[in-house]
Amino acid sequence: MREQQLQSILRHMPAGIATLLGPELRYGFVNEAMQALLGGNTPEGEPLATHLSPLEADLLEVMQQVYQSGRPYVAKAYRLPLAAFDESAPRYFDLALEPLHDENDQTLGLLLFAVDVTAQEEARQHAHELALETRRLDARLRVLTETAPQITFTTDAAGAYEYVSPQWYYFTGQPPTADVNAIWPLLIHPDDRLRVLYQSDTARANGVGWNYEYRLRRHDGQYRWMLSRALPELHAPDKPVFWHGAVTEVHDQRELAEALRRGEAELQFLADSIPQLIWTATAEGFIDYYNQHTAEYTGRSTQDLGPTGWISLLEPREQAAAARRWVQCVGTGENYEGLYQMRRHDGQYRWHIIRARQLTDTRGPRWFGACTDVDDQHRLREVLQTQYDELARTNRDLDTFVYTASHDLKQPLFNLRGLFDELHRVATFSDPEQEVLIQMVDEALSQFEGTLQDLAATVQNQRELAAPTETLDLRSVAEEVLLGLRAQVEESEAVVELQMSQAPTLTYGRANLRSVLHNLISNALKFAHPERAPHIVVRSELSETGQPQLLVQDNGLGMNLQTEPTPAFHNFERQHPRISGAGVGLYLVQRIVDSRGGHLAVTSKVNEGTSFLVHWFE
Repeated sequence: MREQQLQSILRHMPAGIATLLGPELRYGFVNEAMQALLGGNTPEGEPLATHLSPLEADLLEVMQQVYQSGRPYVAKAYRLPLAAFDESAPRYFDLALEPLHDENDQTLGLLLFAVDVTAQEEARQHAHELALETRRLDARLRVLTETAPQITFTTDAAGAYEYVSPQWYYFTGQPPTADVNAIWPLLIHPDDRLRVLYQSDTARANGVGWNYEYRLRRHDGQYRWMLSRALPELHAPDKPVFWHGAVTEVHDQRELAEALRRGEAELQFLADSIPQLIWTATAEGFIDYYNQHTAEYTGRSTQDLGPTGWISLLEPREQAAAARRWVQCVGTGENYEGLYQMRRHDGQYRWHIIRARQLTDTRGPRWFGACTDVDDQHRLREVLQTQYDELARTNRDLDTFVYTASHDLKQPLFNLRGLFDELHRVATFSDPEQEVLIQMVDEALSQFEGTLQDLAATVQNQRELAAPTETLDLRSVAEEVLLGLRAQVEESEAVVELQMSQAPTLTYGRANLRSVLHNLISNALKFAHPERAPHIVVRSELSETGQPQLLVQDNGLGMNLQTEPTPAFHNFERQHPRISGAGVGLYLVQRIVDSRGGHLAVTSKVNEGTSFLVHWFE
C-alpha cells in the first residue's frame, strides 16, 4: 500500500524522475514529467542507447561512467534539445544521476532526476550579459573621463574620494601613491580653502550639488583658478551617498574676463571724462547707456532720458526727421550722422553733430554714438561765411570797377594815340631832341595800352577760374594758341615742338588751359635770347605718381630766381625791365594752377633758358 502511494506521488511530481536499470541502462520507472521531457516514448525494458532519444551522446557517456564508478553526479543548467519544446528556445535542467544499489551494495542502475531551471538560467545569462555590457560601458566611460581635459572625481557622503582621474596627478604633480583625501585640501589656496571645504560639506549635507571656483596649486607651484562642479547620485527615496563631478581649469578665461572688466571700466571712465554726449544702443535702437557728461549737459538722469530720450532734446521742428532717419539706420545698419540743435540744461538750443555707428561682434550688433557740441564753430562758420560773401561781393565789385575802368580808359588812349600819330605826321619842331621826346611819348602810350590790356586780362581770368571742366585735347588747344601767336613766331623764326603723346588729354577748364599755354609760350617768345632763334618745347607727360603734367622749355634769357623750384610770382613783377610788359603773365599762370589744386615748378639759368613744369594736380 505504501509503495503504491509512493509511486503515485513520484509519478505526479513536477520534477522528472526515471530509473535506468542494468549496464544497458534500460527504462524502468518513468514518471509523467519525465515522459513529457522524453517525448512520451519510453518502453519499459528498452535500453537507453538503442531507443530513439533526444539525449546527447556526451550525457549517455557520463551516465555509463556513473554506473560503472558508482559515484553520483549532478549537471547544473544542462541544455536539453527536447523534441517536446521549441528548439529555438532551449530548455535548461539540473540533472542528478544517483547510482541504485542492492542489499549487497551492487549497482543495479541509475536514478535520474531532472529539474527545469530554464527561467533561472536565462536570468543568470541575462545578468551576465548586463555585467559584460556594464564593464564595457564602464571602460568606455573611464577612457572618456581620463582623456578629457578635466579632473573627474567621485566622493562619498563623508567627502572621501572614491575615484580621481589621472589628470589630477598630472596637474598637481603628485605620485599615484599619494593619499588624495589628505593632500587635496592642502593644495587649495589658503585664502580659498575654508570656503571650499564649507561649501562642499554643506552641499553633501543637503544632498545637492555644488558649483564654485577656487585656486589649486599646479605641479610648478603656481596657483590656477579651477571650476568645481558636482552632482549627487540619486536613488529615490534613499539619500545620495556618492557625488560625481569635474574640475576644469578656468584661469585664462577668468583673467580674460578680469581684463575685459578692467577694460570696460576704463572705457566707461574715459567716456565719462569726454566733454561729449556718449551713448550706446541695442540692436533695436534703444539707448541703454549715457555717459556722465550727458546728465550734466542735459540736466536729466539716465532714467529721465529713457531709451529714446535724446530725440526729445532736439529742436521740436527737427525731431520727426531725426527720428525717421534713426529708424532707417537701425533697420539698414547704415551710419547715422546729422547736424541738429540740442537743448542744454539751461534751455538754450545749441548745434550738435550726432553720429552713430553699428558694431557687430559675438554679442550681436550694438550702436555707439556721440553728440558733439559744435555751436561755437557753427556760428563762427556762419560769421566767416557772411564775411566771405561780403568779401566776394567786394572783390566782384573791384573786378567790375577795374574792368570798367580799363575798358573806359581805352577810348581816351585811342584818342591820344591818334592825336600823337597825327602830330608826329604833320608837326615839325626845331628842337634837336625831337626824336627822343617822340620816342619817349610813344613808349609811354604803348606801356599805358599794355597795362590796360593786362588789367582787363587779369579780371577776365579771375572770372574764368570757376569755369567748368571738360576733357580737352592738348595738341588742339596748343595749336589754337600758336595760331594766335603766329606773327611773333614768324618774326622771331622760332621753332616750337609739341610733344603730347604721353598724356594727350587733360580734364580742365578750356579758358584756363588756353591762358596757361598762351602766357608760357608768349613769354618764351618775348624773352628770347637776341643771339639765337627761340627753340620752345611743349611736352605733356605723366609724373611718377601717374598725374598729368606739362613741361614748357625754352632757350631764352632765363631768370634769376631766389626760390627754386617753386617761386612765388607777384602781380606786375618783371624780370627784364628793358623788355616791354606788365609783369602779370606768370602771376596769372600760377594763380590758375594753384586754384585747380596744382602747383608751378620753375628751373632757370640766366642766358641759357627756363623750364616751366606745370603740375596740374597734386
